[in-house]
Amino acid sequence: MSTTDPGANEVDIRKSFHQQLAEVQQDIVRMAAMVTEALPRGTAVLLEGDLHGAQELIEGDDPLDFLALDLEERCYQILALQQPMARDLRSIVTAIRMISEIERSGDLVVNIAKGARRIYGTSFSPRLRGLISQMGDEATRLFRLSIDSYVEGDAAMAAALDDLDDRLDTLHKEYIQEIFVSHGDHQLEIRAGVQLALVGRYYERIGDHAVNIGERVRYMVTGWLPEQTGAAREAARVRKPADDVLGLTDENLTEASPGDGPDDVG
Repeated sequence: MSTTDPGANEVDIRKSFHQQLAEVQQDIVRMAAMVTEALPRGTAVLLEGDLHGAQELIEGDDPLDFLALDLEERCYQILALQQPMARDLRSIVTAIRMISEIERSGDLVVNIAKGARRIYGTSFSPRLRGLISQMGDEATRLFRLSIDSYVEGDAAMAAALDDLDDRLDTLHKEYIQEIFVSHGDHQLEIRAGVQLALVGRYYERIGDHAVNIGERVRYMVTGWLPEQTGAAREAARVRKPADDVLGLTDENLTEASPGDGPDDVG
C-alpha cells in the first residue's frame, strides 16, 4: 500500500503556484514592453505624417489584446484553483489590474496613430512639434518607470510616480495653450486643432495609467491602496452624525471618563 505525504503535496502545489505566478509576471512585462516600444513609434508617426506606420501600429494592437485576454484568464484560474492568500493574493489581484492598465495604454497609442491619419497633411508650428515630442518622451519614461517598479517590487519608486506625472500634466497644459495660439494666428484649422487636443489627452492619460500601475505596485508590496484614505474619511463622516445623536461628542466623552462618575471609588 502506497502512502502519500500531505506535506510533500502542499510543497508541490506551492511550487506550481509560484511558477504560474512568475510566468504571469513575465508576460505582463512582455505586454508592457509592447506598449513601451509602440509609444515612441506613435509619436514619430504623428510628427512625420507616416500613414503606413500608423496602420502598422493600429494592426499591432491585436496581439496585445490577445495576450491581455489570455493573461486575465490565467489569473482567474490561479485564483480559483490555488486560492492564494496575503502577498500571493495581492500579487494576483495586482496582475489583473495591471493587465487592464497596460491594455488601455496600448489602446491610447492606437488612438494617437488614428489621430495622425486624421490630420495627415496638416502642418503645425515648431513649438507644437516640440511639445508633442516632449509629451511622448515623458509618457514613455513614466510608463517604463512604472513597470520597473513592478519588476523590482519597489514601493518607493511606485509612490514617486504621482509627483513625476506633474511634469507631463504641465506639458499638456502648455500644449493646449499653444493649440489655441496657433489657431488664433490662423496657422491651424479648428478640425486639426481638435484632433491635436485629443492626441495631447491620450499622452496625458498614458501618464495616468502609469501612476495607477504604481499604486497597484504599492498595494502588492505593502497592502496600501489610495482608496483607503478616502474610505477612512467617509467612515468618519458617517460616524460623526451617529455620535452627535448619541451625544458622544469629544466634550461629553471627556466628562464621562473613568474616575468622574458617582460609582467610581477614589
